[in-house]
Amino acid sequence: MSLFRKIFGSKSDHSEDEFQSDDRGKYMPDLKLPIDERFTINFKANGGKFLYCENLNEVFDCLQNIIDENSWHESSVLLLDENLKNKFSNSQLTTTRVISEAEYMLTTCENLIANDGSLLISSNQIAEKKLTELPSNCVVFATTSQIVENIGEGLKGIKNKNKQKIPTNITTIKHFKSSDEKDFLTYGSSSKNLYLLLLEDL
Repeated sequence: MSLFRKIFGSKSDHSEDEFQSDDRGKYMPDLKLPIDERFTINFKANGGKFLYCENLNEVFDCLQNIIDENSWHESSVLLLDENLKNKFSNSQLTTTRVISEAEYMLTTCENLIANDGSLLISSNQIAEKKLTELPSNCVVFATTSQIVENIGEGLKGIKNKNKQKIPTNITTIKHFKSSDEKDFLTYGSSSKNLYLLLLEDL
C-alpha cells in the first residue's frame, strides 16, 4: 500500500479530497466555516462594505479612501465617542455632535454577530438615539476579537464588560441596503450605507 502511495501519492491524495468534499451525503451535517468567515459572508450578504486592515495605518488609509470615494472632504462627521475621536485625531476630520450637521457617522460597536452578519450597538455608541435619527452613511471601526457567534453571546459580553453600569439602548444594525421589496422582517428598520473597518487584533 505504501509503495503505491509513494508512486501515485499526489493522485490518490487528490481523489480522497474530492471524495470527502464532493460526495458528502445530503443528510451529512454541513461543514462549519470559521466564525470570522461566516460573519464576513453574512455581513456582505446584508449589503455591508467590508475593509480588512492589519494595522491602524491601514485603518486610517481605508477611512481616507472612503471619504474620497464619497466626496466627504467638506462634510462633518458625527462622532460621539471621545476615545474614537482621539484615535482618529490625525485624520483631520471635521467632527460634530449634532446629527443634522453630519453627512456620515464614525462609530465603534459592541460586537459583530457571525450568524446573521449584524452589528450589536448600545448607548455606548449612539447614546439614546434611534437608528432612524442617525445619518444614513455610517463607518464602523471594530476588531476581529469582537466577532461572536450570536446575539446571546454578545449580550453576555456586554453584561460582563459593564458590571457597574450596563448600557441601555442595545440594538442591532442589520440592513445595509435599501430594498424595494419590503417584508415584515425589515419593517421599521433603518437601512444604512455601512462601511466596516475591521482591524486584525488576534
